[in-house]
Amino acid sequence: MTPKMAQDVTGMTTETVSGRTALITGASAGIGKAFAEVFAAKGWNVVLTARRAERLEALASELVAKHGIAATPIALDLAAPDGVQRLVAEIGSRGLTIDGLVNNAGFGVAGYYARTSWKAQKDFLQVMVAAPCELTHALLPGMIERGFGRIVNVASVAGLIPGTPGHTLYAASKAFMIKFSESLLLENRGANVLTTALCPGFTHTEFHDVAGVGKRVSKFGKAWWNTAAEVAEAGYDGVMRGRSIVVVGRRSKQVVALMKLLPEPLALRMVAGRSRSFRAE
Repeated sequence: MTPKMAQDVTGMTTETVSGRTALITGASAGIGKAFAEVFAAKGWNVVLTARRAERLEALASELVAKHGIAATPIALDLAAPDGVQRLVAEIGSRGLTIDGLVNNAGFGVAGYYARTSWKAQKDFLQVMVAAPCELTHALLPGMIERGFGRIVNVASVAGLIPGTPGHTLYAASKAFMIKFSESLLLENRGANVLTTALCPGFTHTEFHDVAGVGKRVSKFGKAWWNTAAEVAEAGYDGVMRGRSIVVVGRRSKQVVALMKLLPEPLALRMVAGRSRSFRAE
């Protein structure tokens, strides 16, 4: 079946997305919640997953009432080794077809690597790397077969600049997601399955407070910050246009550009000096 075509606000020709279904992980708050609102406003049905059932159910009800779409909350923990399998099985049991995927679920482990527990780091890798890869692997074949798919991997500016002390695996995991996204785009864009790595800088969410560095990062001026809604809008627009990487925020773009120009030893020293403002030892 040939997809219906429509004109977006820029005059570009795009497939009609109304009635398609997007799965959003980490949807109970922050960027994930903002993505749910953006997709619903565009006419997508949404499947929302996170650990906090009450928040998911409230958000689902809100989106249905506001946008007239279908919203399905599924509460589970992607840190569990079988979390993705359970999620995919639940989606299948409900007869849902996923054409959009936002891999957003995540958290931070504060502290120097040697001073943290391996259990915390292992759970981090499960949620930040293994789960999005497994989930994408499970849903990608169907997207290819149907000739339509949109995947947003929420990465970070941290994945585009030198690593910092504290939150040791965070930048590494985000750099992984960026390269993963680029390869997926190159492999599958001929099948109309587009993947974008979304790279925000400082964003107004619960993330920094949960990670224990909220007071530190609050010292950065307003020019450094974006809202979750701004980040989600940029990510949605980027994946619909087939952009491989979307960096959000003027200051973030400046930092990424600067780090590309500097010799690596100098870039490392600069990042190390600034990291004391927002990283926990």
